[in-house]
Amino acid sequence: MSVFNYLDRSLLGLALPLIKREFGSSDTVLGLVSGMAFVLLYSLIGLPIAWLADRANRRNIVAAGLAFWSLMTIATGYVSSILQLAAARLLLGAGEAAALPPANSIIADLFPKSRRPLAMAIFGTANSIAFIALFPLAGWIAQHYGWRTMFIAMGLPGLVLAPVLLLAVREPARTIASPPRLEGSARAVMRGIAELFRNRCYVWLFVGVTLMGANVWAAGAWTPTFFTRVHGMSLGEVAGIVGPVRGVVSAAGILFGGLLIDRISASRPAWQILIPALACMTAGPAEALLLLGESRPVWFVGLAAASFFTLIHQGPIYAAVTHVVRVDQRALAIAMILLGASFLGNAIGPTAVGLINDALQPRLGDAAIRYSMLLIAVTPLLAGLCMVFAARNYEA
Repeated sequence: MSVFNYLDRSLLGLALPLIKREFGSSDTVLGLVSGMAFVLLYSLIGLPIAWLADRANRRNIVAAGLAFWSLMTIATGYVSSILQLAAARLLLGAGEAAALPPANSIIADLFPKSRRPLAMAIFGTANSIAFIALFPLAGWIAQHYGWRTMFIAMGLPGLVLAPVLLLAVREPARTIASPPRLEGSARAVMRGIAELFRNRCYVWLFVGVTLMGANVWAAGAWTPTFFTRVHGMSLGEVAGIVGPVRGVVSAAGILFGGLLIDRISASRPAWQILIPALACMTAGPAEALLLLGESRPVWFVGLAAASFFTLIHQGPIYAAVTHVVRVDQRALAIAMILLGASFLGNAIGPTAVGLINDALQPRLGDAAIRYSMLLIAVTPLLAGLCMVFAARNYEA
């Protein structure tokens, strides 16, 4: 499920050069469609879905979301205008909102507190698997059969997987004796959110993950376009290099971080957050090397290093969130973290890169994207600082 969750949202970034050629849209519009159009419903609907997941069958919620977002991926292949593309992207986000909060809540019930960072790190490798196994295939389909066929082909497997998920996965017993009742209101959700933000550690984690969201979403949306404009690569070449490198190396980074944190002494819990903080701070210079490097060996090292360090934070930070909130608020807490990483992260991610790129392009031409994307080198440094502040409150 999670593999297709990451894959389907990433396909538009791969197709942007072809879509720009067909629809003639500006980079600002493409940034809005790839970013804000997706996260608007993804973030807002994620909150009531997470509230429901704390009270109802989480497996059923995930399966329903998988079927719906797969349909929207297929529908993207049939759009005939930029407005229809934005609508399909909007609904794709609504479906994908049903994935990560319930899934992380399930994992929290399946594993004890000491093993959750590693369990969630392994779950986080779904993003890497998508890049390794399916991103090159998607690029090959787009190059030889068109971007529309790519969306249709990548959406079909999710429709098959949704009923399999219902039949093969059981809803685990919750670690809380009696879950909250299903009855409630929007006011109850808002009270829960207000309680979360009275937790100082949670606030710093929220801001840090939001800044990393800006990095991840901007890189996902614009890296293929960067390589086609600056280095003259075809979509097939981009998918064949970026997909496997990001997939294999980021999986290694995620697992390395999870294993390292899994071995931290219980007497030094702050390092469960300090290690992700150091990883984020290292990812920033690596992104700059990728963007500013002229020769292939130089930018390839930057790509590999950024891929290794960028996602180390996800599993440990999600696990830390489940440790610092009440058991009956886990899904809601994760949903708010995703709202920051997705909605707010996109506001300063793909859209900002598109705006800056349009402003610089008259003077710098195709090279403008090299400098507008330096945003993804700054945000990890700031995110790391936020996580350092969170670590100071985590032990308490």
